[in-house]
Amino acid sequence: MRLLIVNGPNLNLLGQREEQIYGNESFTSYFERLKSQKSVELEYFQSNIEGEIIDALQSSKHDAIVLNAGGYTHTSVAIHDCVKAIKVSVIEVHISNIADREAFRHTSLISPVAIGCIFGFGLSSYDLAIDFCSDYLNKR
Repeated sequence: MRLLIVNGPNLNLLGQREEQIYGNESFTSYFERLKSQKSVELEYFQSNIEGEIIDALQSSKHDAIVLNAGGYTHTSVAIHDCVKAIKVSVIEVHISNIADREAFRHTSLISPVAIGCIFGFGLSSYDLAIDFCSDYLNKR
């Protein structure tokens, strides 16, 4: 099984920004550990540019995508439309509990078109999404 993790804007700064919210580990370090612990093939893409994220989603040949669209979650109709249009299943994840943050973060444009959403469990949100993908895809 092949899964793609797509991270949006500012997630390249994990471990350096707002550690009280996002923790102190870089995503690169976390991803290396994640690859060694999971029995699925994982690939990773990060961009601060909306169009590059859309290109990565549209060109994916993976079995599923784990998407943390960052700030685009709340603003990008284009990413919403892309997730709705592609055939690959998308799981929305967030490191923080977006329902417990600023009011503008309470609305996700991705949630209505994702097959599921996991947020608020720190970097473990990705673990949970990958485990779900493994179970979900094996049952289809």
